[in-house]
Amino acid sequence: MITSTSNQKVKELLQLKKKAKIRNQEGVFLAEGSRMVLEAPRDRIRQLYLSQSYEKKHGQELKRQGLSYETFSDTVFAYVSDTKTPQGILAVVRQLDYKIEEILKKENPHILVLDNLQDPGNLGTIFRTAEAAGVTGILMSKDCVDIYNPKTIRSTMGAAYRMPFIYLDDILEGIRCLKEEKIQVYAAHLEGKHSYDQEDYRKGTALLIGNEGNGLRPEVADMADTWVRIPMEGQAESLNAAVAAAILMFEVSRQRR
Repeated sequence: MITSTSNQKVKELLQLKKKAKIRNQEGVFLAEGSRMVLEAPRDRIRQLYLSQSYEKKHGQELKRQGLSYETFSDTVFAYVSDTKTPQGILAVVRQLDYKIEEILKKENPHILVLDNLQDPGNLGTIFRTAEAAGVTGILMSKDCVDIYNPKTIRSTMGAAYRMPFIYLDDILEGIRCLKEEKIQVYAAHLEGKHSYDQEDYRKGTALLIGNEGNGLRPEVADMADTWVRIPMEGQAESLNAAVAAAILMFEVSRQRR
């Protein structure tokens, strides 16, 4: 059992927790909590760590499942953990790798394109909602928040393992690829000509969602075939990015049902 916070493995975990550059160099990320760890594809789990308390309750069951692990004292586990009340289980998981062809291969794809989203909780919620709404895949500008940020991963509630996604070096080129595949591109925009529920999303559809504070960048919005708006009452100027994305994704899903 590891009982010292100066242990080399503890130091490595802290680096992976804090630094996207290290995560990307190593090609891994941290998954914490029973749900996130146990839903991870087994062939992608590189290392598994338990707190002493968690091992006492669940260690034998994990061994029966063929999982090997190392144990931290509860104090050391809390030191490594990214949560205030750690569940006591943490895994180092290999990053996922997708190609845009995988996202486009389904008939009438339903795609989400995210431009410069910055809030980890928003991105995680969008992934979780996208899975529920039947989205084919998510494309993100390279300046979006890191999906492998521990808070983002937790917020996806496992959807990060199942929802194909790609970071685009050039988001405009990515949208052009969608249009070449005859996918209709809609931008969520306050100046949209039509309400979002007046469009037909039953064929290949891509939805553009912008930054939490500033919306879509003009050059990205201009790539859309159509701007759509979400009608609002009261004095609200705009909706949270994850809420706006959810409304649009589930309208696509509703029409396709």
